[in-house]
Amino acid sequence: MINVRGLVVILALLPLVLGAAEAGDLPKQASEAIKAGRTNEALSLATEAITKYPTNADAWFQRGALHERFGNHTNAIADYDRAAKLKPKAATIFYHRAVEHFRVGNFGQSVADFDRYIELAPQQAPHLWQRGISCYYAGKFEEGRKQFELHKTVNPNDVENAVWHFLCLARSSGVDKARGSLMPIEGDTRVPMKEIHALFAGKASPEEVLAAADKGKGEDPLFHANLYLGLFFEAVGDREKARHHILKAARDFKADHYMGDVARVHARLLEQK
Repeated sequence: MINVRGLVVILALLPLVLGAAEAGDLPKQASEAIKAGRTNEALSLATEAITKYPTNADAWFQRGALHERFGNHTNAIADYDRAAKLKPKAATIFYHRAVEHFRVGNFGQSVADFDRYIELAPQQAPHLWQRGISCYYAGKFEEGRKQFELHKTVNPNDVENAVWHFLCLARSSGVDKARGSLMPIEGDTRVPMKEIHALFAGKASPEEVLAAADKGKGEDPLFHANLYLGLFFEAVGDREKARHHILKAARDFKADHYMGDVARVHARLLEQK
């Protein structure tokens, strides 16, 4: 899956196109502060812009994006709420708010915001694999299945997309149906995606997935191995092993990207149970 963290950073440094001049130099100064690593200063400047220009959607959006980047998800949602009221046809706001609602576990609201984003930017619909994941956690398995099938039209060689399609179908129609409908994938060279795909196809063992991940570079292969082993065991009904691997992905092999957020969200759900 695509890492959206970089997109968040870029959008945190840019206005929403309209109304930028109204807020003077404060958004630019905040951007320069964040580039220099002066995070507290950046937030202070963004807040100053809001204080001086409370009806400027761009000021609210920029501070929301800064909160998002620094993991202050509830604050980010509050700022995006204000930006959305001021500029209800700015698609970008709804994309970011959808992501933040997912991160705090508001799955239904996340799907609703992704749907609003699609209404405003319909050409983006095939790219929204994040919406599919939100649908899965919201219990909207048919919607998730359709989203991953749509995403395959623009990203045909992504094992993760095939796996999430499997997971949605397994929840709605059973594991056997999901396995028989597993998307064929060729060309995903990331370690250990080949073995993960084979696992869900019933052609590889969990041990083979972990062995392949052990040979990869860095911790990301072990993160992905444990995340998808956890999801696999959950799909086949082994809750103990599912919990073990999900928690390892979330805690032992922390990943600073969207799938890392997925692992943390899932781990939090397990802890709540």
